Amino acid sequence: MTTVSWVEVSEEGGFGVENLPYGVFSRPGELPRVGVAIGEHVLDLAGLSAAGLIDDRRCFASGSLNAFMVAGPASWRANRARLVELLTDEAHRPRVEPHLIPVADVKLLRPFEVADYADFYSSVHHATNVGRIFRPNSDSLTPNWKRLPVAYHGRAGTVYPSGTPIIRPAGQRRTPGEAEPVFGPSLRLDFEAEVGFVAGVPSPAGRGVPTSAFRDHVFGFVLVNDWSARDLQSWESQPLGPFLSKSFATSISPWVVPVAALEPARVTPPVQDPAPLPYLRCAEPWGLDLHLEVLINGQVASRPPFASMYWTSPQQLAHATVNGAPLRTGDLFASGTVSGPERDQRGCLLELSWNGREPLELDDGTKRTFLEDGDTVTIRAKAPGASGSLISLGEVTGTVHPTPA
Repeated sequence: MTTVSWVEVSEEGGFGVENLPYGVFSRPGELPRVGVAIGEHVLDLAGLSAAGLIDDRRCFASGSLNAFMVAGPASWRANRARLVELLTDEAHRPRVEPHLIPVADVKLLRPFEVADYADFYSSVHHATNVGRIFRPNSDSLTPNWKRLPVAYHGRAGTVYPSGTPIIRPAGQRRTPGEAEPVFGPSLRLDFEAEVGFVAGVPSPAGRGVPTSAFRDHVFGFVLVNDWSARDLQSWESQPLGPFLSKSFATSISPWVVPVAALEPARVTPPVQDPAPLPYLRCAEPWGLDLHLEVLINGQVASRPPFASMYWTSPQQLAHATVNGAPLRTGDLFASGTVSGPERDQRGCLLELSWNGREPLELDDGTKRTFLEDGDTVTIRAKAPGASGSLISLGEVTGTVHPTPA
């Protein structure tokens, strides 16, 4: 049976007390502060703290979640339990209700300061499709792909909050058959539907974080759109991988869903063959039954299933730190494009249009090979929660703007 809050909550909305994702918001003339989503409202944690209803951690009045994230699992659990108590016991309603603000009346900001950003390549379906597109006469997967979570380092300074305009990047691109590259706006701008997690508790240099310690360090999950300029990417990526084709913009959702809220969504991931090396092995299943949906201008383009991801989040964290790289509060790790085995489950236009050769037709009859100026891309996701509830990860959105003259 679902836990009942005295706050009006839609069962389909996914923002009940089983979720309670954290974010940062502001109102005109006021400083940003931390809140949690409940129904169609934001609960002002700075206000609750000032009223003595939750512990004064001296961090909820800040414009970032970092100070709370570094406090660690014991503080996260205690605050979550207290919020559930305040939102389900009618006795607390008179003192708590004044701190509920309609979400329509606030501006949702980037929820945390990003320390570092790394993006993985963990969907076997995505990696296989990319291999078939670009290496049709050889193995679709490179020899290392099933032995380690492949990734690249992105740029923390261009991780933007949902709603930030996406300026079409310019750079070098070479048309197939041409000897020399030209400079200009990307003609093959793409989205990538991804899920990310953010670290709260740091780790010391020289010591990796084992898969078993995932909950000790990771605060929660967000949705990610890792915008990609495919023509820039194909020219610049040899031999060191993407650079300008990725570093211009990455969008994240405003709500950070706590790891605890997604425990009921854990499922057995795909079988890994060959068996991973010992540092990558997990003693418990860490696939996540998240159902993503991608919309272009309000039309559904795909529905990628996150449960099909080959490499799991604890494995990604273990690999990212096994060389002794220290974990920092605000480190963001993205999953890589989420794709399933069916065409309507592909998580980017590179796959959906097969590199432009098979245009994607949307329900309204419009077609896309890659994104056009004015296109708005929205990624949203939901997951099963405790006691039959629904957990929403919210949405991340961005609109493409032309390259400045």
